[in-house]
Amino acid sequence: MKREKDLQAFERLLNIMDDLREKCPWDRKQTMESLRPNTIEETYELCDAIMASDMRNVAKELGDVLLHIVFYAKIGSEKGEFDIADVCNLLCDKLVYRHPHVYGNVEVSGAGEVVQNWEQLKRTEKDGNKTVLSGVPVSLPSLIKAYRMQDKARAVGFDWQRREDVWDKVTEEIGELRAELSSMAEELFSEDRSRKEAARKKAEGELGDLIFSLVNAARLYDLNPDSALEMTNRKFRSRFTYIEMKARETGLDLKDMTLARMDELWEEAKRMEF
Repeated sequence: MKREKDLQAFERLLNIMDDLREKCPWDRKQTMESLRPNTIEETYELCDAIMASDMRNVAKELGDVLLHIVFYAKIGSEKGEFDIADVCNLLCDKLVYRHPHVYGNVEVSGAGEVVQNWEQLKRTEKDGNKTVLSGVPVSLPSLIKAYRMQDKARAVGFDWQRREDVWDKVTEEIGELRAELSSMAEELFSEDRSRKEAARKKAEGELGDLIFSLVNAARLYDLNPDSALEMTNRKFRSRFTYIEMKARETGLDLKDMTLARMDELWEEAKRMEF
């Protein structure tokens, strides 16, 4: 009964999509290229809802993402290239193939071995990834990309033997960045644009190494660095907005408020979070 209800809801969505492409001027003129920016925006809105643990909005934003999937499939079918059935069947075929421990005779000892098998099977597929890291999209945000590349490498055995050892690497990268910044301070603030740019690139390279090592540490301790940074972003937004609000209440511009007073209000905002 539940599956029948699900299928009816999905069929209703497909029928509405058909109507919109036929009868709505805006929907009729859309292309895959024109939808792409909206799809990215909808995905981020879904992420916001998940981070806020707002389940009603999660359901709503999932619907928006699903609409885009159906929309792309509709455009594909109009061009005779693929349809929603192809999308579903290609996905189902992939899931069955990559889960031989469920649909075959393979035995696994746990989730880690499932991931290792998944990566190996991907590289054997006709249109699969030819290298371990080719499955990580180049256009991913840098923090997520670093995590995914490290996770892909881990799946084939390229990882720290003891997670505690990663802190030596983090300490090493902090030292290298500080040494670089100290030795190149004059160049970084030089009036000579070419000297300044060369120094900045070297310093950013060291900063990137440090951030990459911190992402590695987070992964080894099963923490998501992107989620962690987003939590801190939200805390900063909330606390700084509180400082701004208090400044307005006293008729002050933020630029006229002392740093000491800002710090007091920052601590006040922190106490209100608990």
